[in-house]
Amino acid sequence: MMTMKDIAEALGVSVATVSRALSDSPRISEAQRKRIQQYAREHNFSPNVLAESLRHSKVKPVKIIGVIVPELVHYYFSTILKGIEEEADAHGYRIMVAQSGERYEREVRLCQSFYENKVCGVIVSQAKDTKRYEHFQRLIDAGMPLVFYDRICTGVNASRVVVDDYMGAYNAVTHLIETGCRRIAYFGSPMTLEIAKNRFNGYKDALLRHGLPFNERMTRICDTRQDAEVITPDLFDGDTYPDAFFAVNDDTAIGILYTVKRMGLRVPEDISICGFTNGERAISCDPMLTTVEQRGMRVGEEAANVLIGHVEGRLPLDHAEKRIVRTRLIIRGTTR
Repeated sequence: MMTMKDIAEALGVSVATVSRALSDSPRISEAQRKRIQQYAREHNFSPNVLAESLRHSKVKPVKIIGVIVPELVHYYFSTILKGIEEEADAHGYRIMVAQSGERYEREVRLCQSFYENKVCGVIVSQAKDTKRYEHFQRLIDAGMPLVFYDRICTGVNASRVVVDDYMGAYNAVTHLIETGCRRIAYFGSPMTLEIAKNRFNGYKDALLRHGLPFNERMTRICDTRQDAEVITPDLFDGDTYPDAFFAVNDDTAIGILYTVKRMGLRVPEDISICGFTNGERAISCDPMLTTVEQRGMRVGEEAANVLIGHVEGRLPLDHAEKRIVRTRLIIRGTTR
């Protein structure tokens, strides 16, 4: 990344002159200011906002990792964040956290902001509607370490830490089948997300492996509690209806649970339900939710460990490290 010192050496001026020109100081000539500013623009120079603020404070500069989460309200992302922070702290790093709010445009701005603040690396889970990846590639091209967690971007060659989504879903659906379920519905996220593809494939393969037909009518794009409460009754309108649901996350599963109970169905006697997360809500519903535990703390620790490995040179920047955190099925009262 270009610094003010690089600009000064290229133009044969002092660093102080470059600094004054970039801050539009009248202490140097207008011609000199324009010359320096034009050179900075042409070479995509970004001022180190963080370093500048620390330079004028009595606070000792710290090593900072930028972290982007889709939404802080989700239990899973908050546990990942805790894991990142604890691992970073153990190595003398601090974290700067921002949420994309599941919006591509905000995610792009956050990447640019982290670059301008000269964080030592970025850990990110991409937003649901992200379909273009130039903002991630720009960080990589600038030599900034980048690590994806949970929702990975297959469009760029970067390190990643994920859970075994496929096997987690496969084992969950196998449990439903082994406890007598034969018409298992699937509520999942949009297939633009790699985790959605992996969980759907685990669901589908479990059906086929146990000799059960795949019925497209039993699948829906639905990954929130609100949508689950609206969509679930639709699956009971025909002659063939589910005797079980596998949901992409716990909130969706809980939406299914409360909806079928309002419809007068018994859980798990009439309908079995399995989620994916194992957050606090899984044990606050009645009956308590059978779910796949994602181990968010471990995901966060591994993501921070990989990022720090890149920063400190233990892992080459041109090597995409890939780590998988194993899931486990937690059986509770919503399955037989």
